[in-house]
Amino acid sequence: MATLGFIGSGNIGTNLARLAVAAGIDVVLSNSRGPESLAETVAELGERARAATPEEAARAGDWIVVSIPLAAYRRLPVAALAGKVVLDTINYYPMRDGHIEALDTGRTTTGELVQEHLAGARLVKAFSSISDFHIPSLARPEGAADRTALPIAGDDPEAKASAADLISRLGFDTVDAGPLADGWRFEPETDPYAVPYSADPDAMRAFWAQLGEALRSGTMPQTPPPADAGVPLPAAQLRTLLADTPRKLTADRALA
Repeated sequence: MATLGFIGSGNIGTNLARLAVAAGIDVVLSNSRGPESLAETVAELGERARAATPEEAARAGDWIVVSIPLAAYRRLPVAALAGKVVLDTINYYPMRDGHIEALDTGRTTTGELVQEHLAGARLVKAFSSISDFHIPSLARPEGAADRTALPIAGDDPEAKASAADLISRLGFDTVDAGPLADGWRFEPETDPYAVPYSADPDAMRAFWAQLGEALRSGTMPQTPPPADAGVPLPAAQLRTLLADTPRKLTADRALA
């Protein structure tokens, strides 16, 4: 029986866990607060779900989804993740994670940074370019005409193929964006990031601008993120966006 482990069980992790259970995949959830904090989520997901520590989730999973703030990436269990296919959903938000010079200057990417820490793991950047609330609304069965494509990046071809198979079972096509060094092509505020999946792109961009300004001024944002049902993004359109997008360094971003 296939098992998907989660290190981090927030909105992204929980939405993916629901899709996994629906696809007949067992899930093992974990977070930084302990298994008991996930009792309600496990009860909702049913008999295919259980809670554990991050190390236990890492060892149990055939694949592992890592969905934590970048600032906490050094806490990921290196030994337990060795040899595992790790789907890295992490994005860099300096106002949350603190500034990281190597990322600010474009010397490396978030995927490369996490892979450097997880020596021995087989990292695939995935689910980092779509808003969490679009994951359940845009998932479709294989072969559906309106299936949405997601970008992936990684340095291990077999790991990317395994991740693509899992992602297909969860309801999405994939487009290979290249190695982890090219993961910048779908980092925050690039052309493939979030907006193409939104039914109201202008509202999404306005939210970024308002949120960035609020955070820079030390106030709390007043406008909630646009929670539309999303629009499908075909693979051909995603390939064009990936090829044409300019790199968006920290200094060029609204959410910096």
